[in-house]
Amino acid sequence: MQAAGLSTILIENTTVHSQFLHRDVKADFYFPKKIANQAKLSLLLINDGQNMKELGLKNILENLFSYELIDPIVCSAIHAGPERRMEYGTAIQADYLGRGSKAGLYTSFIMHELLPLIHKRFDNVHFADKAFAGFSLGGLMALDIVWNYPDEFTRAGVFSGSLWWRSLDQTHDEYEDELHRIMHQQIKRGGHHPGLKFFLTTGSFDETHDRNENGIIDSIDDTLALIDDLESLGYKNVKDIRYINYEDGRHDIATWARAMPEFLKWGWAKNSGG
Repeated sequence: MQAAGLSTILIENTTVHSQFLHRDVKADFYFPKKIANQAKLSLLLINDGQNMKELGLKNILENLFSYELIDPIVCSAIHAGPERRMEYGTAIQADYLGRGSKAGLYTSFIMHELLPLIHKRFDNVHFADKAFAGFSLGGLMALDIVWNYPDEFTRAGVFSGSLWWRSLDQTHDEYEDELHRIMHQQIKRGGHHPGLKFFLTTGSFDETHDRNENGIIDSIDDTLALIDDLESLGYKNVKDIRYINYEDGRHDIATWARAMPEFLKWGWAKNSGG
């Protein structure tokens, strides 16, 4: 690993060879140079880590730490590979075009290779909590892992998540939102896990599609439906769920960069009690 000292943030770049994915995976660690209370140190995994420089994660963390707005956190930004559309998705099944067929292998990489590496690197730390975040398809993958490993993770950050992920083409005569959106089906069949929390964002210009012609773009429709499904299981809006729609937001890094500080303050506000 190579470390580069910053004013308040250290960045370490590492590469781990994944036996599950049969490739080298790059990951960048961002963490405070000085940690006053390691008992409050949390871990955040972020998909599409190759975009964190453009997103400005370093500056976001520096600003939040310098104003003492959040408790200390280690961010592990995981770079996507050349088969991103195969490795990101839902582990339970691929979509109707076979995309996400390696999502189960990516999940195994996270649980059995990356997390052990992180625990070894921070061997004197017992993380106060762990979270997973991502953007678009990476947001779906983050949510899928958090949902299926509630004993390991406590929060999911889903920025313009690909919650449309479906098992049947929407143009098929038998397609129904209530039956064929894969992540929604998982949640409907799931249960309530106390302490699990969800942060979701959309942008009014995420897309233009409106498959049910109700005047609301699919990105927002799918997110609101997911929130309804969570609430049906006992998760409470505001307490367990935070949703932000950016009226001028687009499906791009600039919009997600605006949302990232809100996510971090929502999850790890200083003196919030964790």
